[in-house]
Amino acid sequence: MSRRPLLLALLTAGGVTALAPLPANAQGSLVVYCSVQEEWCRPMMAAFERATGIRVAMTRKSSGETLTQIRAEASNPRGDIWWGGTGDPHIQAAEENLTIEYRSPRLAELHPWAVRQAEQTGFRTVGIYAGALGYSYNTRELARRGIAAPRCWADLIKPEFRGEVQVADPNTSGTAYTMLATLVQLKGEEPAFAFLRALHRNVNQYTRSGAAPARAAATGETLVGITFLHDAVTQKVGGAPVELVAPCEGTGYEIGSMSIIRGARNLEQAKRFYDWALSAEAQAIGAEAKSYQLPSNRATPIPPEAPRFENVRLIDYDFARWGSAQERTRLLDRWQREVRAAAR
Repeated sequence: MSRRPLLLALLTAGGVTALAPLPANAQGSLVVYCSVQEEWCRPMMAAFERATGIRVAMTRKSSGETLTQIRAEASNPRGDIWWGGTGDPHIQAAEENLTIEYRSPRLAELHPWAVRQAEQTGFRTVGIYAGALGYSYNTRELARRGIAAPRCWADLIKPEFRGEVQVADPNTSGTAYTMLATLVQLKGEEPAFAFLRALHRNVNQYTRSGAAPARAAATGETLVGITFLHDAVTQKVGGAPVELVAPCEGTGYEIGSMSIIRGARNLEQAKRFYDWALSAEAQAIGAEAKSYQLPSNRATPIPPEAPRFENVRLIDYDFARWGSAQERTRLLDRWQREVRAAAR
């Protein structure tokens, strides 16, 4: 076996996808950890390869899983850049000195919320998209069972939803951690955990991926899936019988982020990807991939299907506090003890 096929085989065996043959005008290589859906990861990496001649190897994992991997590899980093996933784990990675400062010349093109994300972390991460938290329900199943449509967080702990709610595990999913931190900020910590214990009785599965509950609601595997609203939009646009809910009490939101990993072996290529990924052209790929987040570059067209912040009752989500290592670890430990380990 020649060196090149051997390298491709090793990358694939290790869970890394080598996306395309090496271009004739190759400009080096790059290892990207991607924490959005595979359907968006792949066209992003392919477009970057075409634009630059830099060969990309990509691994797709949820944001919580990626943070765990970057920690485990800290003494011998294998990834160069982490693209996508909720901002809280990126903030924690910055706090733990797992990522480096980089001030892209494209910062001036971004919405203020994206720049604030960079400023709060000493420019060790930056906002690339945003999206509100909520849930979706299967309209056919709801009508078949004669259940009133839910409109609020409080509806999800009603007896009629026993075993009919799906949400990710906040230990592996940034989406689910955003729900946990949202409820604590919305209700206060003690009432929030009382709610989560009640919700636990209605949960049929804690998934690894934050977007999985939206797919389960779309197929009728579960009646309700708690996710970011844009994940549910993807299912609805695809023809699924789902309705989206921005909870009446208010809800949190994510700022999807991007960070360069400390010790990156391909640092210059990582910076090129960083700058490119902040461009309007690169961010427009999200809508083409049926991902309906709000892009951070002000010049990127917002997909008409994207849930707009002005139509959602948002809380004043404190990213600096709830993205910190101390608070994140404390909340996850408490959730594991009091909620996940509880009987149903």
